[in-house]
Amino acid sequence: MKRLALFAAATLMPGVASAQAYRCALPAEVPTPRAEGPTAREPRRVLPIGSYTLAISWSPQFCREASGRASSRMQCGNGNRFGFTLHGLWPDGRGREWPQYCRSAPVLSEQVIRRNLCVTPSAQLLQHEYAKHGTCMGISPGAYFNQASRLFARLRYPDMEALSRRRGLTVGQFSQAFARANPGLSPAMFRVTANRAGWLDEVWLCLDTRFGYRNCPAHQGGRAASQRLRIWRGR
Repeated sequence: MKRLALFAAATLMPGVASAQAYRCALPAEVPTPRAEGPTAREPRRVLPIGSYTLAISWSPQFCREASGRASSRMQCGNGNRFGFTLHGLWPDGRGREWPQYCRSAPVLSEQVIRRNLCVTPSAQLLQHEYAKHGTCMGISPGAYFNQASRLFARLRYPDMEALSRRRGLTVGQFSQAFARANPGLSPAMFRVTANRAGWLDEVWLCLDTRFGYRNCPAHQGGRAASQRLRIWRGR
């Protein structure tokens, strides 16, 4: 097995961490995803792009809920350990609806998958993100993932270990800590999602058409600042 180890700054010092896996080992053979396209439930929708959302997932919580699934082996097994991972870069519309599945998507090449597995550790999710979202940007898979990865790489994170141990942590407190770690970002520029029990799930960052941070629209959703938030540490 070819091994690639990436260490986040959080493993070396307290405080702000860079957008990297704590540890990622690439398999000798990467999975081949199945093609995806529109369905009756998820129809093709071609709309002008008015903004973007960068969605990142808290991997310890994902793995807590996905334990035992074969599809999660890369992310949650084989000795790998992730903090935040890149879910995807989503074009938004100019209102409540967004473009999706704008044209047919090829099955991603092994080269594209291998290059991005330590950022988005699922070949099928990579396929899904390009098919549903990347095709609406009118760019190749490589260009789509390069843009998403650049945005992901510029993010920094607060001390998640310390936040996970804070009693009575609220979404507002987490948002303030996340914003302080990223100059130019304010809590109004992202949304925090959690499951029904209040465990951190994802962070959605709102971007303009030039990929700069912007205030999120009211319909973007997410948890209220006053709601409690719990963070699963993965052990």
